[in-house]
Amino acid sequence: MKNVVLFLILIFVAASCTTYYIPVSSFREQFAGMDSTQLVDITMEGLVYEKHYLTNPITTIQCVDKQGNPYQLTKKPSLEIRFTYGHKNKRKIFYFDRIFVNTHSVTGVESRFIESIRSTIPLDSITKIEIQDGRKNFQYK
Repeated sequence: MKNVVLFLILIFVAASCTTYYIPVSSFREQFAGMDSTQLVDITMEGLVYEKHYLTNPITTIQCVDKQGNPYQLTKKPSLEIRFTYGHKNKRKIFYFDRIFVNTHSVTGVESRFIESIRSTIPLDSITKIEIQDGRKNFQYK
């Protein structure tokens, strides 16, 4: 019985964290032509607080699953995007709704609580982009 419960928990965890991939060229196309005048003012609520901030205007993101099948994710505050970049394959995780792309770089916020924790990655150094729902209890109000 103990093994069955453990097996069911393992399946639930594995199924709840599906990772999707965004080809770098597709990512560039989906964010092309955006600038700071297009940012959207939103309110996000967590378990015990509300946060007001500007977000990118994208409402859905085109990606692919592990088998290469197309998939469309709807933007929500729990989506996390992971960039692999540089010759040492460094990784950086941002909240998807807090990334901002220009012609040369991606800037993202890494924390919901400390907004000053942000990083910038050169767009040309990105080798892989993964996105998944972190299943955190955040939602748009």
